[in-house]
Amino acid sequence: MLKLFSREPLHDPTAPPLPGAQTEIKTTTCYMCACRCGIRVHLRDGELRYIDGNPDHPINKGVICAKGSAGIMKQVSPARLTQPLLRKAGSERGAAEFEPISWERAFELLTERLGRIRATDPKKFALFTGRDQMQALTGLFARQFGTPNYAAHGGFCSVNMAAGMIYTVGGSFWEFGGPDLEQAKLFVMIGTAEDHHSNPMKMALGKFKRAGGRFISINPVRTGYSAIADEWIPIRPGTDGALFMALLHELIAADLIDRPFLQRFTNAPQLVVLDEGEREGLFAFDPAAGPPGDGRNPHNKLAFDKASGSFVAAYPQGVEDGRDLALEGHYTLPDGTRVAPSFQLLRERVASCTPDWAADITGIPAERIRRLAREIGETALHQAFELPIPWTDAWGKQHPTTAGRPVAFHAMRGLAAHSNGFQTVRALAVLMSVLGTIDAPGGFRHKAPYPRHIVPNYRAFNDPDMIQPNTPLNAAPLGFPANPDELAIDAAGNPIRIDHAFSWEHPLSAHGLMHNVITNATRGDPYRLDTLLIFMANMAWNSTMNTMAVRDMLNARDADGDYKIPFLVVCDAFQSEMVAFADLVLPDTTYLERHDVMSMLDRPISEYDGPVDSVRVPVVPPTGDCKPFQEVLIELASRLKFPAFTQADGSRKFKDYPDFVVNFQAQPGVGFLMGWRGKDGTEHLRGEPNPNQWEMYAKNNCVFQYHMPADQQYMRNWNRPYLDFAKDKGWRQKNDPVQLALYSDTLQSFRLAAQGKTSGRQPPDALRERIATYFDPLPFWYPPLEQACTDTDAYPLAAITQRPMAMYHSWDSQNAWLRQIHSHNYLHVNPITAQAAGIADGSWCWVESPWGRVRCMLRTSDAVEPGTVWTWNAIGKASGAWQLAPGSDESRKGFLLNHLISEELPFAGGTISNSDPITGQAGWYDVRVRLRPADPEEPEETYPQVAAMPPVPGVRGVAQRVVQYFATGTHRSISSKP
Repeated sequence: MLKLFSREPLHDPTAPPLPGAQTEIKTTTCYMCACRCGIRVHLRDGELRYIDGNPDHPINKGVICAKGSAGIMKQVSPARLTQPLLRKAGSERGAAEFEPISWERAFELLTERLGRIRATDPKKFALFTGRDQMQALTGLFARQFGTPNYAAHGGFCSVNMAAGMIYTVGGSFWEFGGPDLEQAKLFVMIGTAEDHHSNPMKMALGKFKRAGGRFISINPVRTGYSAIADEWIPIRPGTDGALFMALLHELIAADLIDRPFLQRFTNAPQLVVLDEGEREGLFAFDPAAGPPGDGRNPHNKLAFDKASGSFVAAYPQGVEDGRDLALEGHYTLPDGTRVAPSFQLLRERVASCTPDWAADITGIPAERIRRLAREIGETALHQAFELPIPWTDAWGKQHPTTAGRPVAFHAMRGLAAHSNGFQTVRALAVLMSVLGTIDAPGGFRHKAPYPRHIVPNYRAFNDPDMIQPNTPLNAAPLGFPANPDELAIDAAGNPIRIDHAFSWEHPLSAHGLMHNVITNATRGDPYRLDTLLIFMANMAWNSTMNTMAVRDMLNARDADGDYKIPFLVVCDAFQSEMVAFADLVLPDTTYLERHDVMSMLDRPISEYDGPVDSVRVPVVPPTGDCKPFQEVLIELASRLKFPAFTQADGSRKFKDYPDFVVNFQAQPGVGFLMGWRGKDGTEHLRGEPNPNQWEMYAKNNCVFQYHMPADQQYMRNWNRPYLDFAKDKGWRQKNDPVQLALYSDTLQSFRLAAQGKTSGRQPPDALRERIATYFDPLPFWYPPLEQACTDTDAYPLAAITQRPMAMYHSWDSQNAWLRQIHSHNYLHVNPITAQAAGIADGSWCWVESPWGRVRCMLRTSDAVEPGTVWTWNAIGKASGAWQLAPGSDESRKGFLLNHLISEELPFAGGTISNSDPITGQAGWYDVRVRLRPADPEEPEETYPQVAAMPPVPGVRGVAQRVVQYFATGTHRSISSKP
């Protein structure tokens, strides 16, 4: 019997099973955040009972967090959608008035509509996905459809981190690389919230601290990981780049740099042309040796050899024994061209970036910056060590040992989510490079399939003439431009994508700009869409800036009374705020009901010592009439007869998603999964399809791990055996070395175009100064763009959000167990700041920006920098959404800072996206605010509020029966049927 308010647990997992009960344990991969830990799902009589960590999984080794354990509540969520829905004729978007339809009817509607678009103008279909982990499939679908209008969540999240580091060192934090805490002695974490790489980071930090490692956290807020830091250094949001520039100033001035590393493994010694003209700022080269490098052919550059007093090719001559390549100085080539090593230009750049300069910007005392620089430099170089691991570099030199640099850094969205984030991340990557920490023991280490070439050999689709009826694109929608010729623009220089990605507005937008889609589509800029398919992105609430305006846009009509976005398809597992605005709702499954892959073609879970991929397998049947979105795409691709999904006679090639995963090959022998390939499953990494591959993964904890030989585990940018190995396995297109780009000639090529010094593509006049300013080949700090259009005296505080450890996006703030940890959020403010505003701890207040205002409750805390206010994100909910009661804490006490953030900023007589000008990363953390007390007579509820969302047909809504089931184990309310 259920005992309300009892201290007794609802379920004791250690208790013996009920008499006659059939118990079973199945393994799969968690999806309660992006860590993708291995889990064991315990069932009794086929019903979920509890979830724990899988001790045989290489990522989490049995560790599980609150989110992972609470996955069972996602499975039985009252908000579960259980059947396809079609908006009722004559009803308004946002009213959530639907009629149930069959899947066959849904497929007929989509096949007819998408078939018509594909046969006429494919770009009028757009597919944008949220925090999914199957971008290799969704990107393939868009490419086969023939539309360039595809992107995933990265423009929301961390494209500045990914692009800034990949364009500099060939890899990035998180899936692509991270800090080697096993061998580090000093760990510096910057701008990282507690949800990033949660379980593995907690495990590594615990071991690091027990081994005596020193942990410094640099963050405006001391929460999560920062709570156990040996030292917390509060910093003003958006100023991290100034700190990195000052640290570079100190390290270079004190010669605390790894000169041999810079000479051999970076472009620091390569000579940059100083004379004006079309080669200004690019690397000098020997014309007799071929054409100059362009970002995709980076090794034909010149350097000055001090040993011989002559100019030599940087590679391979420059790395021959006895060479001493100059890092400083100014020189004149035989033809009279003035040049200097790129490191000399970096030295000149940081000369004025003193700790005193940075102190005024960051709020960190100048002396503390000096001490931090000394500690970092001395630890990296004076406590360096050697591992007895011989290795051979790309030019054949045999190194008897592997040099360790025991300083590790980690950073994430706190750096990325600013409009100055790309250059800030570049500054951090350059800082790590001058210390020699890249892929070195104790420093930053890559994870396969990284490092990539700089620039990666994946160009985004950029030819408008290739957008043809019933024709796949000749390149993927997303990629890495190396020069202006690779932008996705038409002959007049206008964007060819609805989000303006890869245009002159945001040239290096490797992940696309999901936050621009609805606004641009509503305006018809650069054209009107016909159908927008949104998967797992809550664009009507927490996944968008200026939320209320976006909700209006979703309902906007033209002069003829037609919706400006004619047809909106939403695929989700839950009744989110976005579902109410859909014309067609496709009910997705949960991660416990479907097949998934964490693939080397996409976002694997590799470890430092080798590649790792994993799968999810269904542990329970789908709820109601749900279908995995993967299956929906396979079905639509087959019905629409995409070439990659059909046989020569037009018949379908794959019967379902599992069949697709097994038999699709990106290149011969390379598929979505690398384990147990070959007809008999005896080949790994590369081999022909194995029809029993899924079964073999299921028998091996749903994971495959390959351990590379010791001589391939470090220095992989230049490691000859690894480079050959990676090319052979299909991870790289070339096996040439990946020289670190302290100086980016790629960025300079865009700047030269903006300055009118080249004869190729030119940006529009309104964007010339913008490109010339921000596409600096050397990192630099500038204030976030929003500050230029904000009175910072009137709005003196920076406002940021972060995810709590116990929740991940809006998925989990509707979770019955996790809601007990956070049912609502507060605005956290330093006591000094609250006192100055006249607001008492626990009181209601108004938070105002130039763009909007919210009313919320305030809590004071010394663990926040006085110039910053912050809150947990995505906890606030619209009334009635997610099947929460209309009066729930989430809707009456919870709130979003999104209401304070503008999607666009004034620019050149118009507006431009509130994003990084280089990558298009959303500037979530740039908003400035002020505080004032709420009036005593005002309602004690958050503002703004929206009309309550009614239940949609088929939504589960069985919360009480779920609780009874777990209390008694006898109520069969959580079966696969709604």
